[in-house]
Amino acid sequence: MASRGLDSRTLLTVGALVALGLATLYSAGQTDVPTDIADIWRKQLGWIALGTVAGVVVFRTSPRLLEWVTPFVYGLAVVLLILTLLVGTGAGTAAGTRSWLAIGGVRIGQPAELAKLATIMMLARHLGGRRRPPQSLVELLPACAIVGLPFLLVGLQPDLGSAIVFLGILFAVLFWVAVPFPLLVLLASPVISLMLAFSTWSWGVWIVAITLVLLWARPYVVEGVVVWLGNVLMGTIALELWRGLAPYQQNRLLSFLNPEIDPRATGWNIIQSRVAIGSGGLLGKGFLEGTQKALAFLPAQHTDFIFSVLAEELGFLGVVVTLVLFAALLTHLMRIAREATDPFSSVLVFGISGLLFTHVVENVGMTIGLMPITGIPLPFFSYGGSFLLVSFVAVAMSLRVAREARSPYSGA
Repeated sequence: MASRGLDSRTLLTVGALVALGLATLYSAGQTDVPTDIADIWRKQLGWIALGTVAGVVVFRTSPRLLEWVTPFVYGLAVVLLILTLLVGTGAGTAAGTRSWLAIGGVRIGQPAELAKLATIMMLARHLGGRRRPPQSLVELLPACAIVGLPFLLVGLQPDLGSAIVFLGILFAVLFWVAVPFPLLVLLASPVISLMLAFSTWSWGVWIVAITLVLLWARPYVVEGVVVWLGNVLMGTIALELWRGLAPYQQNRLLSFLNPEIDPRATGWNIIQSRVAIGSGGLLGKGFLEGTQKALAFLPAQHTDFIFSVLAEELGFLGVVVTLVLFAALLTHLMRIAREATDPFSSVLVFGISGLLFTHVVENVGMTIGLMPITGIPLPFFSYGGSFLLVSFVAVAMSLRVAREARSPYSGA
């Protein structure tokens, strides 16, 4: 049992991740060439302190109050996303986007990070209030609209990485509330069709497969026709979407498939990341001893590619420890979601686990070349205040739900 209502296992796991992340961030700033990130870990300490204070405040807030304020938080997040499209700025590896809000030239945060948590809360309020899970595509429309609005606004920035996170949240939450699996496949099918459309053979096989799924699942006729036509449409417009991309966007996608196509430009990041990770071997080169990091060959080594720094210096063993810690955290969150005393709290915590899981998969995947480079941060490791602050608040919400499960009558 945890003292003072705290879930000690979750808290200790987060603490270990934060400590390991801070140490890795410190190492990322220790280079043999001049950079502006040597003291970045001190700023991260400030964000950790602020996140701790925010977490304490949220931990003292009842889930009932969180549920009540959810529409206001969601509305605020949407307004900030719209404002970002109008007056937002870029930064770092996302200099060409409108993803930051700034006052007097000082960046104050990325509204997309708040929107992720707000979307989870709104989904939890909507789906937690239903007597049974959605059984048709029509019944899924409200949940899709809740996610679709911030997804669209973030996609227009454009921030592909964060947009993907919203989809990860949606499917995690729908899975948790027991939406039938065939329905989830039908919902995701147009996106899958778009991805496979660049290979005629693969797309043809997929159309046959989705047709068989439709015949087996037997949705309403109109729903089945819409899904089938949607898949065909995605395959039809894929080539036009490709032609509509700017040359640098096409090069990024091509470099994901084969970095050697443009090794000194769009392929540089993934090549250097793979070299760093591969050179770490079993035990790594040692803390502060990474050569790719020291020579600043790694791009954005304090943010997007901080996992590569860890792998180079701590090796396969350090990677395993890190991934085990993340797996432990997700396991704790799923346990808390399962033991929650009300549907809102259960969906909320599982949605948070879906958020963190998607971030870990996207970040680690892009550093080893399994996913396109999208500039998504690694939770508790990458430098940055917005997502770190949201992560602390999300963990605090989960800890409060765990406390409520152990002491249902505890006050706010």
